[in-house]
Amino acid sequence: MLETVDYQDLEKAVKKLESPGLTMQIVEKIGKPVEYALQRLPEKATAQIEKATSLALEKALDVALQTMKAPTGATASNNGHKTAAAISGGVGGVFGLTALAVELPVSTAIILRSVADIARQEGENIEDLETRMECLAVFAMGGNSSSDDAAETSYYATRAALGVQVKEAAKFVSRQGTKVLSKETGPPLARLIAAIASRFGVVVSEKAAAQLIPAVGAVGGATINLMFTHHFQTMAEGHFTVRRLEKKYGKECIKEEYRRLASGSGHAEKAA
Repeated sequence: MLETVDYQDLEKAVKKLESPGLTMQIVEKIGKPVEYALQRLPEKATAQIEKATSLALEKALDVALQTMKAPTGATASNNGHKTAAAISGGVGGVFGLTALAVELPVSTAIILRSVADIARQEGENIEDLETRMECLAVFAMGGNSSSDDAAETSYYATRAALGVQVKEAAKFVSRQGTKVLSKETGPPLARLIAAIASRFGVVVSEKAAAQLIPAVGAVGGATINLMFTHHFQTMAEGHFTVRRLEKKYGKECIKEEYRRLASGSGHAEKAA
């Protein structure tokens, strides 16, 4: 039995985590050219996007391992992080795909900081290595993979796919120390990064396709990065809300209620 306020929080989390992907959000702002651009990304662009995605996740891993520190419960500064990401997106909009390898690691590191702020706001201890890996795992949310179980919600399918890698990566770092650099990652960290990249790359492609549209330019690049940042902030808010509720009511209870809400048949008994 969920308390009323917790049930309402879970409802909000489901809406966030099962909401339309980034492409649909961008299409609403810019229009159909985004879908066309995404379908016609040249092979060279795809290779550049894959390289930029890898660099971005390596940078995010370095940040997660070494510099994420702040007291539990600190208030998240979503707007400040959006502004910083918008500035880097403006640069990307001017220089196009050639700037992606520089701009994406910067904006990804900024977003990771914002994700950590949100995690702290939901009561997570950012000094805990598994929490840091969960922050990194947020980049896999909102980008579906062909291996996802069609019978599962997209959110829980992603968690199932990443769960073992997150725990193994945290254990590996606890043994090796947080000075481990991404260039020298052991198998557990490499597996986690690969699993995240398979989904994060989908969203990066959507972002890059939009920024390749000639009419977009610097202003559009900044707008797209705002949306890109907002997308992962939304995923983080939903994810860490669910984790908070799982700690209070148990994982199976929240998972079952989440499924009912996601299917449109939520009817939990709520305490007054």
